[in-house]
Amino acid sequence: MDNKLYFYNTLTRKKEIFSPIAPPRVTTYSCGPTVYSYAHIGNLRSYIFMDELRRTLKHAGYVTESVMNITDVGHLTSDADDGEDKMQSAAQKQHKTPEEIAAMYSAAFFKDLERLNILSPEIIAKATDNINEMIAFVQTLYDRGFAYETDDGIYFDISKFDGYGKLSRCNLEDALAGARVAVNTQKRHPADFALWKKAEKNHIMQWQSPWGMGYPGWHIECSAMGKKFLGDRFDIHTGGVDHIPIHHENEIAQSESLEGHRVVNLWMHGEFLLVDGGKMSKSLGNLYTVDDLVSRGFAPLAFRYFCMNTHYRNKLNFTFDGLNGAQTAYTRLRNTISSCAAAPKADSALADKISAQKSAVVAAIYDDLNYPLALGELWTMAKLAACREIYDAAVELDGLFGLDLHLPLDDNTANDIPENVKAIADKRFAARQNKDWATSDALRAELDALGFTVLDSKTGYELKKK
Repeated sequence: MDNKLYFYNTLTRKKEIFSPIAPPRVTTYSCGPTVYSYAHIGNLRSYIFMDELRRTLKHAGYVTESVMNITDVGHLTSDADDGEDKMQSAAQKQHKTPEEIAAMYSAAFFKDLERLNILSPEIIAKATDNINEMIAFVQTLYDRGFAYETDDGIYFDISKFDGYGKLSRCNLEDALAGARVAVNTQKRHPADFALWKKAEKNHIMQWQSPWGMGYPGWHIECSAMGKKFLGDRFDIHTGGVDHIPIHHENEIAQSESLEGHRVVNLWMHGEFLLVDGGKMSKSLGNLYTVDDLVSRGFAPLAFRYFCMNTHYRNKLNFTFDGLNGAQTAYTRLRNTISSCAAAPKADSALADKISAQKSAVVAAIYDDLNYPLALGELWTMAKLAACREIYDAAVELDGLFGLDLHLPLDDNTANDIPENVKAIADKRFAARQNKDWATSDALRAELDALGFTVLDSKTGYELKKK
């Protein structure tokens, strides 16, 4: 088996042999969530991809030093420089402070990661904890002539960076032609982007800077925190494909202008998750969360398995029929493997076949994270025969898959009762206590529609999945 790792580099549009800067250390930076709302399953597909990468690096013997940011300021409702700060907008709508909003949705996000067996990166970096580093970064760009001041902030002059557009393959003329005009008439070029925004008096998140009170632009956050925690060169930067044309293009421009050399060796991007063949949208009512999946009777790890059936660089179409099929297959896989735990040992010929299949699984994953092929090879191994070696091999390989193949099926997290279901059941119990039978019956029907049966007793109730 070839022990080399091969990854597709968005920057070069080629699959390359991975060669870290300072082995066995591998440094990675992953764009994390803007914590103004619950993460939806499209967001979480990107973090499953991130986890696949980190698990693969660890399996190959590397020591990972991974950073993921938490954006709790500066991300406007447009990914460019338009609209309100998402954190401020959420805080005002929900009558909370930005800190309360960030804490609430960060906790929900990390709960989702745990349920999906996504290993937490070694370093979690909150934007608001690193404002001084961002100001220093902007000041240096300004002093060196890469940035200029307007009435509303400090902007990066993209015409000063010769390589602008090299990630998205958009040349400077295309960037200028495609940019929105008249957003800010003081900008030298319509596509220039904000490094630091001057805050209006009513803006509830602002810090003192050389340019008065203000807050960082979204793009500068990742560059400043990447530099702080990983230095002026690091191995891998990950994110979704939606980050390529603006966010990551701007990161490259400001980071390489500051350092004077290439900062990131390898750019990796996960493709979109579609829903029923189309885009996810709040207006369409198809922004599903992990809780939404659980409330319909699906295990979070069934969604992880579902994602692994499509390569991270291909679009994935989510349907509940597809997820149902994935859950059925996932359950069968765990049953097949768990049945081997108490099986007799294999003879030498079978042991050789198992070893070969195990190598085939690893080879597929080492080839640009080809988890769909790896799952097929895992299934081939699982079906060879019932023997203890298959169980042992699957347990070892689960370090790559993260599917809890070693746990009894009774531990399946699909048995978790989501908070919204518990809240409805509690309301129904209160209605029964008040002898409000009409409300009780209506809430029972609501629970039934969500896939849960409620069993009443004199002292309370029990919820069960149907």
